[in-house]
Amino acid sequence: MSRRRYPIKYWSYSSLITYLRNPLAWHKRYVEGVYDIPATPASIVGRAAHVALQNFYGGFSVDEATQLGLDYLRQISDFEINFGKAVNVRAKKKKRLHMESEYKQAVFFYLERPPKHKVLGVEVKTHAQIPGIAIPVKAISDLVVVSSADTKSVDIVDHKFVDSYGSLNIDNPLFMIQALFNYYTVLSEFKKPVKRFIVYECKKKKNRDGKPQLRRHIIDFKKHEKEFVLFHRLLKDATEDIHSRRVFLPNPSDMFEGKDSLEIYRWGLIDK
Repeated sequence: MSRRRYPIKYWSYSSLITYLRNPLAWHKRYVEGVYDIPATPASIVGRAAHVALQNFYGGFSVDEATQLGLDYLRQISDFEINFGKAVNVRAKKKKRLHMESEYKQAVFFYLERPPKHKVLGVEVKTHAQIPGIAIPVKAISDLVVVSSADTKSVDIVDHKFVDSYGSLNIDNPLFMIQALFNYYTVLSEFKKPVKRFIVYECKKKKNRDGKPQLRRHIIDFKKHEKEFVLFHRLLKDATEDIHSRRVFLPNPSDMFEGKDSLEIYRWGLIDK
């Protein structure tokens, strides 16, 4: 079948998970290209911290990288942020100052003793064609590094900034799906065996007991053959489904976009 007959050019992790969670919200964002759901303050702080690390591992000093991330945060418009109960100008300003403080603290914790790697690529954005899947996959890898477990292989490094530990479960199937998107795109780009997916979980709030602010989680891809099979099956079935689907139904129970998708469905704002 011709690739042009599919409604999207590629799958990404966020695209696939959105489709499984809420098909109508997926159609709105990834087919129609409408991105109008404000981001949470926590997600924006996380994005700004990623900008800082991208620049740090790209060769900038700690101070320079921290400032670039702060500049990014300050450039985010108010209408792009979900302020929650902070509705007036004063409350929003206070919230933004809190976001800046949280950002500075999180980046300081990470860059105080940053993990050392032999970096091959920073913010590696690329596509890959997986055999048996009609459309490509796309992923962005924070870092691609020489594997310390096997210097002929590469590791993928991902950063997550969290309010508390325990938010990350390596055995979670959703997390494995994210890792496999990165696996195939890095394999395609670097043409070397991909050994591991390493996640650094950085806690934004200081540990009162003096424990490290960073936790490391590792997925060794060779130990997850069953997850590869599941990933292929899921991706293939989803690709076939979007090719034949004509009606996109909302998911009112979706805690993020349930109400919005229901209103779109109510008013018929998306053509079938």
